[in-house]
Amino acid sequence: MYRICKRIELESGHLLSKHPGNCQFPHGHTRSVELVFAADTLDSHEMVVDFKAVQEMVGAFLQQFDHALCMNTDDPNYAQFRAVYGDRIIPFEHSDPTSEAMAKTVFDHAQAALQQAKQGAGSFPVRDCVRLERVRVWETSSSWAEYAEA
Repeated sequence: MYRICKRIELESGHLLSKHPGNCQFPHGHTRSVELVFAADTLDSHEMVVDFKAVQEMVGAFLQQFDHALCMNTDDPNYAQFRAVYGDRIIPFEHSDPTSEAMAKTVFDHAQAALQQAKQGAGSFPVRDCVRLERVRVWETSSSWAEYAEA
């Protein structure tokens, strides 16, 4: 089996309403998001999938998180933050935007984008045999969360 990993870095903030400590306050991280794709064979260019295809699938989606604040929509200050900062506040419906939740959010988007790419969306061909294995979100240089489907 062959695997590739595309890593994208961004500056992202969040606050965790349910957290008992300092994470309940707005704070930021330099995050790295890793997406791992796999295939049993290589394409005619000797690749699993072109890294540029991965960038097309997730680049704009991840850009919305850059210099934005992720918030639980149940946070009592959510409406006020959204009114003041608009789309720079990224809603997480009824859940805290933990790195675990972010990894699943990115995975779900990338999985849908991969299916569209297999149907010809985008500038680079993606074969039907290409699979998204996992998404890992690094919160710090020593802490990450990962989501993968069984």
